[in-house]
Amino acid sequence: MKCPSVFHFISSVCAKNKIAYVLIGGFALNYHKVTRQTADVDFLITKEDFDKINVLLEKEGFKQDYTHEVFARLSAEKPYFMDLDFMFVDAETLDKIIKEAKESDIAGEKFLVPCLNHLIALKLHAIKYNPKIRENRDLADIVELIKVNKVDVKVNTFKVLCLKYGTEELYRKILERI
Repeated sequence: MKCPSVFHFISSVCAKNKIAYVLIGGFALNYHKVTRQTADVDFLITKEDFDKINVLLEKEGFKQDYTHEVFARLSAEKPYFMDLDFMFVDAETLDKIIKEAKESDIAGEKFLVPCLNHLIALKLHAIKYNPKIRENRDLADIVELIKVNKVDVKVNTFKVLCLKYGTEELYRKILERI
């Protein structure tokens, strides 16, 4: 498949295979006005849909570096493609995130990114279940998202979000850094 970028490739493959997905990670942060350099492109997708396109990814030169029940990391052999990370969620969760997602244009392609609350929830969830690896970067991202987007962390709805997807300790850490 001839595609000028990984964004064109993913958009084309998912459209042809009727795959629902959401752009997350650094590019979603950028959409929400937080600038962070990133060396890969992250997507939220169901495991079943990932399995449907995995062969196409491999044919395009992506090699699986790491696979887990909720995550897959693929490296790009082509120098002009970025590495890919796929985070797996169930269809119900993906549908909920898609319903409130925002549209972003990247390289002339349309992508859905999570709304601000869903992006924060995804980062809280990642920290909660993998604190040693995720806390430093994701907590800093959450704090920046809050500051730049002027989120009122004192309202009960924000606290409920933190407690549902994170922990009381994470909520306190956020309050300390704001």
